[in-house]
Amino acid sequence: MEYGKVSSHQTYDPFLIPSIFFAMAFKKPTTHTAVPESPDRLFRDLPRRKHASLFDHQGQVLRNYLAHAQHAPDVALQLPTGSGKTLVGLLLAEWRRRKFRERVVYLCPTRQLVNQVAEDASSKYGLTVEPFTGQVKNYTPEAKTAYNDGERVAVTTYNSLFNANPFFDAPEIIIVDDAHAAENYIASQWTVRISRIEEKDKILFNAVSGVLKAVLPKNNYTRLTGTWESVHDASWVDKIPTHQLLEITNELRAAISENIAGSDQSYAWRMLVDHLHACQLYVSSNEIMLRPLIPPTWLHRPFVNATQRIFMSATLGAGGDLERLTGRPRVTRLPIPEGWDRQGIGRRFFLFPEKSLAEESTMKLRRDLMRKAGRSLVLTPSQSDADMVTKDVSEQLRFPVFSAADLEGSKANFTGSAQAVAVIANRYDGIDFPDEDCRLQFVAGLSRMTNLQERFLINRMGANLLFNERIQTRVLQAIGRCTRGLNDYSAVVVTGNELSAYLTDPKRRAYFHPELQAELEFGITQSKDVTEQDLLDNFSIFLEHDEAWEKVNQDILDARETATQAKFPAMDQLENVVAQEIEWQTAMWNEDYVKAYDAAREVLGGLTEPSLRGYRALWYYLAGAAAESAATAGESGFDVHARSQYCKAKDSATGIPWLIGLARGGSSSAPTEKEQEQSTLMLQVEQLETQLVKLGTLHNRDFSSREKLIREGLQNGNTFEQAQVLLGEHLGFSAGKRETDASPDPWWIVGNIALVFEDHANAKGESSLIDATKARQAASHPAWMREHVPASVDARIQPVLVTPATRAKEGAVPHLAQVAYWGLCDFRQWAEQVLQTIRELRRVFQEPGDLAWRAQAAEALCAIHADAPGLYAWLAARPARDHLTRVP
Repeated sequence: MEYGKVSSHQTYDPFLIPSIFFAMAFKKPTTHTAVPESPDRLFRDLPRRKHASLFDHQGQVLRNYLAHAQHAPDVALQLPTGSGKTLVGLLLAEWRRRKFRERVVYLCPTRQLVNQVAEDASSKYGLTVEPFTGQVKNYTPEAKTAYNDGERVAVTTYNSLFNANPFFDAPEIIIVDDAHAAENYIASQWTVRISRIEEKDKILFNAVSGVLKAVLPKNNYTRLTGTWESVHDASWVDKIPTHQLLEITNELRAAISENIAGSDQSYAWRMLVDHLHACQLYVSSNEIMLRPLIPPTWLHRPFVNATQRIFMSATLGAGGDLERLTGRPRVTRLPIPEGWDRQGIGRRFFLFPEKSLAEESTMKLRRDLMRKAGRSLVLTPSQSDADMVTKDVSEQLRFPVFSAADLEGSKANFTGSAQAVAVIANRYDGIDFPDEDCRLQFVAGLSRMTNLQERFLINRMGANLLFNERIQTRVLQAIGRCTRGLNDYSAVVVTGNELSAYLTDPKRRAYFHPELQAELEFGITQSKDVTEQDLLDNFSIFLEHDEAWEKVNQDILDARETATQAKFPAMDQLENVVAQEIEWQTAMWNEDYVKAYDAAREVLGGLTEPSLRGYRALWYYLAGAAAESAATAGESGFDVHARSQYCKAKDSATGIPWLIGLARGGSSSAPTEKEQEQSTLMLQVEQLETQLVKLGTLHNRDFSSREKLIREGLQNGNTFEQAQVLLGEHLGFSAGKRETDASPDPWWIVGNIALVFEDHANAKGESSLIDATKARQAASHPAWMREHVPASVDARIQPVLVTPATRAKEGAVPHLAQVAYWGLCDFRQWAEQVLQTIRELRRVFQEPGDLAWRAQAAEALCAIHADAPGLYAWLAARPARDHLTRVP
């Protein structure tokens, strides 16, 4: 029988028929092609790439990685913003995927960036990656298989990895793009943030604030729940001490567990619920936040079990900042490419209109610049600010306005419009507008601190140095959205007191890159003593970018060559202790309090720079908290260690009331009068800082206007009381005035001291008489205050009679025993001293949290009896009955 034929005499059995009869769709086995020995050589083998070759600095980074960091568990690569960092990361990802058959996850902060990276990979670099956004249930089987089998690099968001049940549960290589922006994304897995303002958090907030009422002073509880009297209340932030957190742990755990179900934050709560002893609880007038000091990423297996984590950033996070952000104790840093210590990316022309123009003129300039540019970008610190800009653009210019959500999928509609404005709220990274996309950018303010932990450490502990580089990086990200390549150019219009002051301060500018220093110096010069038309004309020259601008540009390059970049102080010490900080957090999480105490002591041993006093205070406190927990757990002698560390914390960070109680042996131990006065004085100085920030340091207009209102107001009986309120705020008091029945004249409050005034500014000179009605009214003010002003409930209240009168009716005198006398003329002279002193302090003020400035301010206030404790004591010793002549 011939092969392949079936005899008619044979029984048919299809299972015996040779396979040659079937056209099977077997796939050709994958052949493992040779992989170039380095990532930079891989680039040459990408046939679809649009770039002929890598830039030299990109090649440098890739070769350094291969030579020094290929096998390091944690690596940091520094490339300036806009220098092609994405291509470097993608080449590393693809090379490792091909060479070692590894599963690679490339992390971006936002979905918009995921889409942007995937698009660039395909259209520019000839690489095929797999983008993952949205819910896991919507990931296609093909995409999941391509990643799991190591066939494609996955590009996704931080949140896709840092969650309780990630799809990416076993990556071998993790590449973290924009690592400087990672802190809140990474920490979010172990952070519960409860907003007083957002409707979805309302029930949870009320439940938790009800628990916190037991451990908060009454005035702080009213601030927490939204009862404010001044700007100082709105900016208030504090921390619940660890011993008090432990006292309310069971109540707090029950309150949150009962009310957080169904919330997005329920996942983070699961991570924290059994570890409150290792967390910090922060409170403010708008939010409650619970989190560990350092995110315990060592607990997250998808992150910690990876073969390598590669962090890419515009800065390397000097001073151990990258390690604190990521919870990794030792990160191998590759140096910045040669030449980039002076070379910048693109050209920025800075305009600071508020240096010359009033508010309305600045608004008009914004509209005129937008008309001239066609397309522009506006970055704002809040949604409410964005809404105001959107309204103005829509009504005045009638340009289409695009939000971040509109741009998330694609920028095509924006870039395809001849006239359009993108308005982005509270986002300073991740949305790029290179080349012709946008030549005009507005940065309308920038919040330097992004969460309550940062605000507490800077404003209350004075630990500014810890965040110097982190804040600088945020600023650099904000001003670089439209300069993403070497040939890009964009005007950057900066408004808002805080950001403008930060960029224009000569001392602060010294820490910037030389090219940025030169750009800022040029922009500041061009923004002084000019008209709106001058600024418009200069923008036109910049926009045309022809020979006229070329001459100007050379001036900037010349200035760059003479500039040098200073290093932030104490960075080496902060870097040297970060591994011990992470060890402390790990030990606290594991309830190994003795080990935590030892780790905190190691940290303190390395923090010797005087400028680190505020951060040292924090670690004295944390060492004390660890020792106290060890003593509670039965470790002998650790109660003494706790008191010792708390005492050192109190001495290093004056002005935090609960530290005083801890240093004296616990919350039940009352502070001495001297300790209380010191605490009140430092709180006043903190609030004075808030006032100076509010008035701004960019120019003198708002500050001088406030001085004028006070000076002129105090001279007129009809405006005296309002001027007195402004004077109190100017001094760092919370000041107020209510026009209700039997209400007093203005009051000033700070800490446990309250002054309440009865003003007699319209009286007819010394011939006036204080009658019994006026006297009774002044004497009754403390009772009214305790009834109507929550901040004064536990305060020492001193009523003060401000009057030109020198005589009182016989019937008035008995009521004046507890009322202080302050002659009107003397009050005005003292107020002038105050104004001069505050102006002198403002000249040397740079930023909140500067402990050296705080000490100088405290001394200056005391010298003129403008400090709250000193003023209270002086007034209490001046009873009106002893200073007024009795008449029948």
